[in-house]
Amino acid sequence: MTHSLHRSGSIESQKKDFNWFMYQTQGVNDVNIKPKALEFIAAAEAVGSENWGDVKTGPKTQYSVEEIKDKISDKSRIRGVFTKREQVVEFLKRIKEKDVGQSVVITGILEEVLPACKEAGVTPHSINYSLGVWGKKDNLPDDTTLSITTMCGHHMIPPKFVEHMMNQVAKGKLTEDEAAIKLANFCYCGIFNQVRCADIIKETVEKANKEVAAATEK
Repeated sequence: MTHSLHRSGSIESQKKDFNWFMYQTQGVNDVNIKPKALEFIAAAEAVGSENWGDVKTGPKTQYSVEEIKDKISDKSRIRGVFTKREQVVEFLKRIKEKDVGQSVVITGILEEVLPACKEAGVTPHSINYSLGVWGKKDNLPDDTTLSITTMCGHHMIPPKFVEHMMNQVAKGKLTEDEAAIKLANFCYCGIFNQVRCADIIKETVEKANKEVAAATEK
């Protein structure tokens, strides 16, 4: 799905970031969605999907799994996150076996996703690419901030709030995990990877602290 294509950051970091989607097509398979969605959720939960949600309710970082399930309707869009390729493989195997008749989308680095598909015994129907960012890129936030905000494809996470969360962690008022959850809650699709976010925050804060310590020594 295109709103998940523009995640940025280092390749190594993105290798720990995969999105999964269940999609219905209007007039084709868009009725009686709930039992099919529950099958997708069961498969995702079985392999440890770190975050997922229904855009009509929100992500499981903010709402209980049962509440999200209860509110599933034919208008729902079920989406989520994995952090390991092995999860993608097992998820695809389970969904292939269930054969519920819904479209499956996986987003991630192609050198990770394509081998995962092959291992799971599925052949991609089509591939969408991100061609990067065009225009006045000097108006964009810094690369670290973008690596976090772009994990919400609808850009619901304010760059200034990312900066605030970084400061809270640096001051010891929040852990990186707590800050990552607060950021994840802004992304109602459930495709925000709070595990990767926590790693980015930790690495950034530690780097800043080292720079301050080095400057003080001088």
